[in-house]
Order: sequence, then C-alpha cells, then structure tokens
Amino acid sequence: MAGHLMREEKATAVWAGADRILSSSSDESGTVYNKIGTFGLALMAHELGVKMYVAAPTSTIDPSSKIRDVKIEQRKASEVEALFGGTVVVPKGVGVLNPAFDRTPPEYVSAIITEIGTARAPYGESIPALLKNPRSMVKRL
Repeated sequence: MAGHLMREEKATAVWAGADRILSSSSDESGTVYNKIGTFGLALMAHELGVKMYVAAPTSTIDPSSKIRDVKIEQRKASEVEALFGGTVVVPKGVGVLNPAFDRTPPEYVSAIITEIGTARAPYGESIPALLKNPRSMVKRL
C-alpha cells in the first residue's frame, strides 16, 4: 500500500524513526538502522521521488561504529512460524529468518531531524556540524 500511495501522490513524504544513526566515517555517516521495513519504504520513496525523513534524538547518533560493527538482531523463528501461538504454518525443515531491524543507506535519506536541528547530505559533514553547533543547523524542511 505504501508504494501505491506514493506513486498516486497521496503520500508526499515518508517519516521514520531510528534506533541508530552512524556518523563514524564520511561514506557511512547518515546510515540509519531502524525497525524492519524502513529500508523498503526508503527504497520505494527514493524510486518514486518522495522525500524520506528520519526523526530521532541525538542519542541515537553513533560516532564510533561502522556498518561492519552493527549486528542485526535475529528474533526467534517461532515468532513467525506459527499463528495465534500454536498453528504452525511453515513446513518442517524450512529455515526462517526474522530480523528485527534493517539498514537504510544515507543516499535514501532526505534529512535527519533531531531535537537540536536538521542534518542533510553530505552527512559526514552535517552530522558533526550539527553536534558541534546545533543552532546553526536549525532550518525549515
């Protein structure tokens, strides 16, 4: 439905939160980790020319980790193998993946909005500038 609404111009922006935002290196800065499905929405928005905004507190900005350091949590297969806590719907022997989060590359993020201001690409410059001098980064979307 999200893609359909974007294509039909009924959804004019996508907003997401973030559990972690990287800012450790220029090419990875602005990489967003959030609940599973965020990357798919960002990809559709990018393809359809819809802006993708991330709203998150500065406490989610991670100045030391790189993509290779972040491990995506895999939740229990049982969460998706059975309906209503009992009726198994996955054939025996079929593997199940159940990631809790996904990674959205910075090129799919139009802006990162925090409580102290807004960062835009190139995030390797704007995120450190935001953290250093927040008032200078407060701008309208």
